[in-house]
Amino acid sequence: MKRALPALRRPTALLAGGLLALGIISVVSAQDSAADLADIISAVDTAWLLIAGFLVFFMQAGFAMLTAGFVRSQETANILMKNMIDACVGGISFWLVGWAFAYGSSSATNDFIGLGNFALNAFPNEVDGWAGWFFQFAFAAAAATIVAGALAGRTKYSAYLIYTVVITGFIYPVVVHWGWSGITWFDNLGLGNSYVDFAGSGIVHTVGGIAGLMGAIAVGARLGKYGPNGEVRAIPGHNISIATMGMFILWFGWYGFNPGSTLGLSEGNADVAAHVAVTTTLAAAAGGITAMLWSRFRTGRYDTGLTINGILAGLVAITAGTAAVDPWASVIIGGIGALVMYYGVQVLDSVFRIDDPVGAVSVHAFSGIWGVIAVGLFASEAGIGAESGHYGLFLGGGGEQLLMQIIGIASIVAWTALTAGILFFAIKFTVGLRVSEEEEMRGLDLIEHGVDAYPDFGPSGSGIFGSSEIGGGGR
Repeated sequence: MKRALPALRRPTALLAGGLLALGIISVVSAQDSAADLADIISAVDTAWLLIAGFLVFFMQAGFAMLTAGFVRSQETANILMKNMIDACVGGISFWLVGWAFAYGSSSATNDFIGLGNFALNAFPNEVDGWAGWFFQFAFAAAAATIVAGALAGRTKYSAYLIYTVVITGFIYPVVVHWGWSGITWFDNLGLGNSYVDFAGSGIVHTVGGIAGLMGAIAVGARLGKYGPNGEVRAIPGHNISIATMGMFILWFGWYGFNPGSTLGLSEGNADVAAHVAVTTTLAAAAGGITAMLWSRFRTGRYDTGLTINGILAGLVAITAGTAAVDPWASVIIGGIGALVMYYGVQVLDSVFRIDDPVGAVSVHAFSGIWGVIAVGLFASEAGIGAESGHYGLFLGGGGEQLLMQIIGIASIVAWTALTAGILFFAIKFTVGLRVSEEEEMRGLDLIEHGVDAYPDFGPSGSGIFGSSEIGGGGR
């Protein structure tokens, strides 16, 4: 027996060594697999955010087509130029200062405004890195583009270049800091779950709409819009076909705007994004149906333009609460958003005589305000993650969340109205905001850009190769 033990020691040692080696290899392999899995999850989240940003950026094409269709043919090139330059100027101004004011690295010590990462210095920071900057840039450009529709047909292009810089570089980023940085005075009021605005009914759309309202007040109505006896005269857009195409592009882009605001797909966000896609769709559909039927009831016609804006109003209204409300609530929110848009148009025209050629103020500001308030009424306990017990008033969550929503949107409206009002009236009394009556009557395309959008049918009647003193395209 004693002789057998030494013979067994070597195989036993070899077996133990082999098992130890296998254990070490398995631990190392597990660590490598864990690292690889983390890299894959990070790559998927980044790809999701980039793709969503691409969709939001594609909304610029939708805004361009929508506003071009809703204005007169002699202003088509002008409005298209404004949409193009929004993307260009918005990119530079958001790079230089916009991100810094919204999410700058020193913003943790400042409740009002961020103050770091100017020109993306010392970037990326903790806010989703490069993909986060691109996604937020697309939002900033969208906010500025909203303004163009409200001022269409009578605004100097040079004035537009000034205010689009200020909106994307300062006015909008400050509101972003309040609502989305997570380290601001909105979070220190102790009401409900702070201000809830998932994808920007207030932060993006109300800012753009209120800025457009202040610009429309400053620039005044188009010639012939209001009669001497108070009557409102319709100035129809020149191409409902491309306006409809623009609406569908915007609706498509909204699937980047809303689901993309999960900022990733990991940690349960894939289910949230899918839920958001459903509520977004239902609100848009409800808005379109409501606007169509209400226009038939009020005017005797199924109004195409109002239906287009009804769909957009439904989309704007659901954007704040899209992740927090149940599908049935999204139908109500979208339908009411369309009614808010409809009566907003009536009030601006008939009561205040404020000319908004494409309905931008009613769609984005008024429906956006409603969307923010709707969170305080319809947000479900599960949807809002309400460990505090504060959620939608109509679902038994009390009134604190509603109060926080009202404080939040009132602050956004006040800030935007004040800063945009100062901006537009400063432009008006310095470089000038409005073109001359002759320029407006002949068309901004010829005067501002020297081209007809439709040279065979426009004022020049001779195309871009005709002889003229106005840039080769005048009469």
